[in-house]
Amino acid sequence: PRSTLFPYTTLFRSADLRELLDATGQIIAGLMGTEAARVTPGASAAIVLACGAAMTGLDGARMEQLPDTTGLAGEIVIQARHRYKYDRMVRMSGAQLVEAGDSAAGTSAQQLAAAIGPGTAAVFVPGHLDGAAGTVALEEVVAIAHDRSVPVLVDAAYLNYPVELMRSFTGRGADLAIFSAKYFGGPNVGGFVCGSRPLVQAIAGMDFTGFESGQHLVLGRPFKLDRQLVVAVTLALRDWLTQDHAERFRRYQRLVDVIAGHLDGAPGVQVKPMSFTMAEQLEPEPVNCLLVQTGSAGRADQIDRRLRDGSPAIYAHLRGDSLIVDVEVLSDEQADFVGTRLAEELTAIGTETEPWDIDQAGRLSR
Repeated sequence: PRSTLFPYTTLFRSADLRELLDATGQIIAGLMGTEAARVTPGASAAIVLACGAAMTGLDGARMEQLPDTTGLAGEIVIQARHRYKYDRMVRMSGAQLVEAGDSAAGTSAQQLAAAIGPGTAAVFVPGHLDGAAGTVALEEVVAIAHDRSVPVLVDAAYLNYPVELMRSFTGRGADLAIFSAKYFGGPNVGGFVCGSRPLVQAIAGMDFTGFESGQHLVLGRPFKLDRQLVVAVTLALRDWLTQDHAERFRRYQRLVDVIAGHLDGAPGVQVKPMSFTMAEQLEPEPVNCLLVQTGSAGRADQIDRRLRDGSPAIYAHLRGDSLIVDVEVLSDEQADFVGTRLAEELTAIGTETEPWDIDQAGRLSR
C-alpha cells in the first residue's frame, strides 16, 4: 500500500549500508575468486583507500592519522616506467611514491628489491603497464615484495576483457586488484577492490562508514556511497562476467556496418572497421568502431565540430584526418542516425579544404 509517511512512494525500502557493503563484498569476492571485496566510488578512490590500508592495517588510530604518515611505513614503491597520471592518487593517501630504477634505463629486479625498505608499505603496479619494456613483470614483483613481507597493489581499472583477465591479477599473486565499474557497464562513479581479506577489512574500516560509525575520524570520509550504487556495481559485474561477449561483438559489427553503409560512395572517404581499445588505441579487432578517414585534417575537424553542434550532438574521436565512431553505447536507431548525419556533413563540406597542421599534442593549426 502507498505509504502515508512517504506519499510519493508505493514502497520504501532501505538497508544498513555497512551490512549491504559486507554482503555485496562477499558476492563480488565469490565472482572474482578472492578472499574479500569492497565496492568503492570508483577506481581512484579505491587506490587512495588501498594505499591507506597498506600503511595502517586495522589500526584505527593510524587510519585517523592519515594523510600524516609520521611514524608509519609511508612509502609506496613504483617502477620508473610505471609512472602515469593516476599515481597521484597514491599520494592523496599521504604516501610518498618511491621510484625504482629510472625512466631512461628502466627497472631491474635488483633495483626493485633495493627500493623496498623498512619504510615501504606496498608496491604499486598499473596493470595496463605490466610487461612494458624495461619493467619487472607482476609475478616477479610479487615474489620480490612478498619475500620482504610487502603487499602488491594493482590498478586494473579498465582491464576487464577477456573476462578471465579480471581474475588474473590476484591469481598471479597481487594482494589487491582495483577495477572501475564504468568499463563493465556499471555506474560511472562506481568501482571495487578485491583480494586479501585483512587489506579489504582495513579498507572497510577506513571508508566513510568507518568514519561515521567507528571510533576514529578516518581518511575515507569523502568517498561516500549510496545503496543504489553498491547494488548496481555488484549486478553489473555479475552480468559482465556471465554475458555472451561473442554476441556483444557481433552486435557492434552490425552497428558498424549500418554506419558504413551510409558512407558508401561518399567523396574522398575511406572507412574501416576497427577496435578502439580502453587505452584509446586502434587495433584490428575485435571490432567496436568505424574509422572514417576524410582525406584531410581540416575536413575532419569541421565535420567533428558540426556533429558536436548538432541536436542531438554526436561525439566522435578526432584523430588527424580521421573520425573514430565508437558504437558500444549505440542502439540500432542511433547508429542509423549517426550514419545519416555523417553522410550529410561529408557531402556538405566536400573534399576541398584548406590544409591544417597537427602538432605532437594533437592540436590543429593552419
